[in-house]
Amino acid sequence: MISRILNSALVGVCALALTACSPGSDASDGSAAGSESSAATAPAGHGAVAGAEELAEPRLGLTTIDPEGAVSHLDLLDETVTEIGSIGAPSAITTDGRYLFAQTEAGVEVVDSGVWTWDHVDHFHYYRADPRLLGTVDGGGEAQIATTNLSTSGGTGVFFEGSGEAVLLDTEALSEGEVSELFRLDTAPGPGMVVPVGSFAVVAQGGTAVGYTAEGEPTGLDEACPDASGTITTRVGAVIGCSDGALLATVVDDELTVERIPYPAGTTAPPATSFDNREGRPTVAALAGSEGIWLLDTRERSWTLIDAPAPLVHVTAVDDADENVLALTADGRVVVMSADGAVLAETEPLVAESLAAGATPTLVADQQRAYLSGPSERRLFEIDHADGARVARTFDTATEPAFTAQTGR
Repeated sequence: MISRILNSALVGVCALALTACSPGSDASDGSAAGSESSAATAPAGHGAVAGAEELAEPRLGLTTIDPEGAVSHLDLLDETVTEIGSIGAPSAITTDGRYLFAQTEAGVEVVDSGVWTWDHVDHFHYYRADPRLLGTVDGGGEAQIATTNLSTSGGTGVFFEGSGEAVLLDTEALSEGEVSELFRLDTAPGPGMVVPVGSFAVVAQGGTAVGYTAEGEPTGLDEACPDASGTITTRVGAVIGCSDGALLATVVDDELTVERIPYPAGTTAPPATSFDNREGRPTVAALAGSEGIWLLDTRERSWTLIDAPAPLVHVTAVDDADENVLALTADGRVVVMSADGAVLAETEPLVAESLAAGATPTLVADQQRAYLSGPSERRLFEIDHADGARVARTFDTATEPAFTAQTGR
């Protein structure tokens, strides 16, 4: 597919910091359907917070942070832009679909996009509130952040590798505008993670995964996890990557439990170190070094290794009825693949300039669309991955979208 080339008249319209440029945009794409209800209040435990408006549909957006720390939010329904504020210069971000956790020299600065979805398994609730900057989590060195799929309850894990501080944030407090810690533990400096699991957390560090209550008390769970790296929460549980497979952490009868999912016997492919999927789905994808793609089905507790069609820099499992996988190639194309590795569709190189410059494009997928950021191109792409990888819309930016998160999901 050939990406849309914007004519000079249209480019002249794009004068805002982040302005939609979408000649012939697909208005019925379904990715940001947003007919709003009155400000109804969901029952307790359904993601509602004081001052938030409940909506009939998700209010999806792209929240971006430029190299200097300016935070902007693009509403994918009406294509308006909100300037949220400014933080320190970011070096990395993590998102749970509502909050952006940005690593800066000050520590981890937290941004609330103001839009979120509450997954109640058999139905969803959608909300919108005012976006805001929430504050900073102090700590030493690079931070590893682990989130869940719920942005108004439970915890968010932060592990500072330089100091070994393991922090569990109170996510409910975040939803009320307060950065509050449930616990902060001192461990040995080095790689590690704090993985929230219901009202518990697993601290994976130094070759072991140890369970804690929300108050920081050991639960007695202590499992081997060599070279812990990568975590994600699915509908089934929290995945923790280890060099010999993965741990799947769940809460059963109010107790924290862990199951081990080893790699297939005889495999020589490199282990997964980072996971991604369409949020909440049971299957996750990860690069197997340069050799292929790992698919981990957390429902079946099984790994599948598929061949990579080209050198890749990122993969994510769409996990719809067709079990498709999306990949970003090293030359800037988005490739749609089936679960057996067959290429179903692909774009032209959309972010080749960013990859050549060492920038970090973001590729994220929801049920209808994928979104790709081009920092060097100063452009955001909306891709219909079910329709031949068609570029449905593009959004030009006046500054570089160094880090991008899809929010409202």
